[in-house]
Amino acid sequence: MEEGGSGGSGGSGGSDSSTSGSGGAQQRELERMAEVLVTGEQLRLRLHEEKVIKDRRHHLKTYPNCFVAKELIDWLIEHKEASDRETAIKLMQKLADRGIIHHVCDEHKEFKDVKLFYRFRKDDGTFPLDNEVKAFMRGQRLYEKLMSPENTLLQPREEEGVKYERTFMASEFLDWLVQEGEATTRKEAEQLCHRLMEHGIIQHVSNKHPFVDSNLLYQFRMNFRRRRRLMELLSEKSPSSQETHDSPFCLRKQSHDNRKSTSFMSVSPSKEIKIVSAVRRSSMSSCGSSGYFSSSPTLSSSPPVLCNPKSVLKRPVTSEELLTPGAPYARKTFTIVGDAVGWGFVVRGSKPCHIQAVDPSGPAAAAGMKVCQFVVSVNGLNVLHVDYRTVSNLILTGPRTIVMEVMEELEC
Repeated sequence: MEEGGSGGSGGSGGSDSSTSGSGGAQQRELERMAEVLVTGEQLRLRLHEEKVIKDRRHHLKTYPNCFVAKELIDWLIEHKEASDRETAIKLMQKLADRGIIHHVCDEHKEFKDVKLFYRFRKDDGTFPLDNEVKAFMRGQRLYEKLMSPENTLLQPREEEGVKYERTFMASEFLDWLVQEGEATTRKEAEQLCHRLMEHGIIQHVSNKHPFVDSNLLYQFRMNFRRRRRLMELLSEKSPSSQETHDSPFCLRKQSHDNRKSTSFMSVSPSKEIKIVSAVRRSSMSSCGSSGYFSSSPTLSSSPPVLCNPKSVLKRPVTSEELLTPGAPYARKTFTIVGDAVGWGFVVRGSKPCHIQAVDPSGPAAAAGMKVCQFVVSVNGLNVLHVDYRTVSNLILTGPRTIVMEVMEELEC
């Protein structure tokens, strides 16, 4: 489905002189930089998940959170992110040129197909935070908060007879920024929106207006959640011109033509992505009574992870029962590093919440999470007496790495 104002129109600028000439070139450069940052971050999370990034020793010295260049090239080819070693080198050099990765001792500016240690700058705190990067990271954080299942600010709306998907009204967005503590006053919130617009993070739906406190509609120019392929880094064409608002890993309800079906379906990506086995980030609260999470039938015959609308618990359990001395429950703590599309589990219930479903290929399963476990705390905050919406919001608006304490019933 074509969606109006989906970023492709943003670079042209029509007759607006502010987006023509050097301004247009600067805008395209900001878009390219943003795409490289998102692509690099998605790769970093995948490499952490698959233990390609880890602590390594050389000459009695330990280098934390690094990878071996030669091994990474093998991995890229194996996972079809590069067709050959020469292409893989070019891809990683793109990330090095943007300051996303570097040699651990900064002795090699070129990425080489040898047994040298390299590291993502985000893993050692050396990533340069210039104004563009700060604006991008702020925009990405706001986007993630707005995409929370509990947030209803992004809606399909019409302006001048044209319907646009995932829009927000300027005045409502300013109210939300103040309410969420992203700004202390409406004036400060408006200044933030001007910066986001200057750096190409948001735009007017038809690219006709600057940001003003009004009923005008605006959109985010890019989908931060879309799964990027590394080969896009070598394309001269702006990725945003091809981008739609939906992602292979961001679920949406099927169109109104399929009202009889209550399942959620993932949007089909290119044939190169062979399988979408389950939902990750958007699974946190989205399944509820709507049925099952499913992978697209056009992708693979691999069975999807089911998010059963009925509770997986055999019987109701209270928080008091869990905390009773001698109760047959064991505490476990998991550290889960979210990947490019989330954490891979579904929370349901209330006082206490429980794990309703786990993606067997996701980060949560790798950490040891199982269905029927009860959620005790999230990042040190006790959640035994809240519902799943509160727990979901804590996770979705928090850091990528979450620490969860659960209680699991002991085997009889």
